Amino acid sequence: MEPQLTATLYVVGNINVDLIMGTLDHWPQRGTEVMLNHSELRPGGSAGNCALALEAMQVRHRAVANQGNDGLSAWLASHFPHSAAHWTRYHCETSLTVGVTHSDHERSFLSNLGHIVKLSAQDVLDQLPEKATDGDIVLLCGTFLCLHLYEEYPALLAELQQRGFITAVDTGWPPQGWTDEVRQQVTRWLPLCDWLLLNEVETLGLSASDDLSHSAQNLTQQLSGRGGCVVKCGAQGARCWQGEQQQSQPARPVTVVDTIGAGDSFNAGFLTALLHQQDLATALQWGISVASLAISTLPRRYPDWHQLQLSQEF
Repeated sequence: MEPQLTATLYVVGNINVDLIMGTLDHWPQRGTEVMLNHSELRPGGSAGNCALALEAMQVRHRAVANQGNDGLSAWLASHFPHSAAHWTRYHCETSLTVGVTHSDHERSFLSNLGHIVKLSAQDVLDQLPEKATDGDIVLLCGTFLCLHLYEEYPALLAELQQRGFITAVDTGWPPQGWTDEVRQQVTRWLPLCDWLLLNEVETLGLSASDDLSHSAQNLTQQLSGRGGCVVKCGAQGARCWQGEQQQSQPARPVTVVDTIGAGDSFNAGFLTALLHQQDLATALQWGISVASLAISTLPRRYPDWHQLQLSQEF
């Protein structure tokens, strides 16, 4: 009989409403209007996308977040029924992102502030157990968008380590760019982080370098030493630096439908593998498999972890 998994993946950060519209190739002139051929209102944000993938994959998890109190709040919470009852409520509007897709599969985002900027370390800690179960993972997402929480990262990560959690961070791209001040702030808490999950441009930006291997190795040396630096390389797959070792996994070609949340889907697959005590090569492959299926299906689909274990094609 298969042993019962008791470890949990806690996904912390920006859960907001996404309005996806497309396809747009030229921004309209001021005062004019453009009709687009596609729109979709859905839960989103880095933490939201990852949690939705985990729910579909039937992985033991909880989404740790907060919420506003406007007309969109209940709608957003309804998509996370096993988690939203624990969310802190603030008297403010719901965070909303408008994602505009382009014909080259790139996208642009417009976001308000809303509830996610009020999420605090205390909100997070109140939704987590005082002591982690062996193998519990906390993933922090949307680092630079959760403004209050970002200020508390050093103390929060220290407390998570104290409680026995494995810590992972996907920073995303800072709206102000990779300034020296941003890099210095991140450097303060990197030693408290076990796994750093970035894409190529984020890795180069954080390291102020144009050499990916050098950047990833440098970041790995600044981490806790209990994990490593994962770099998501899109169609080329993913790479990971852990200690003195480096591993790569290619991605199989897929027909791309929607790339929004691709990195978040990768995080779900990669961390699910760690939750199930798989090796690093398998973790990279699971991340790539989940992301590949997500971006190539409409409606979006995800494998469950039993399929991943059997190495099935999706």
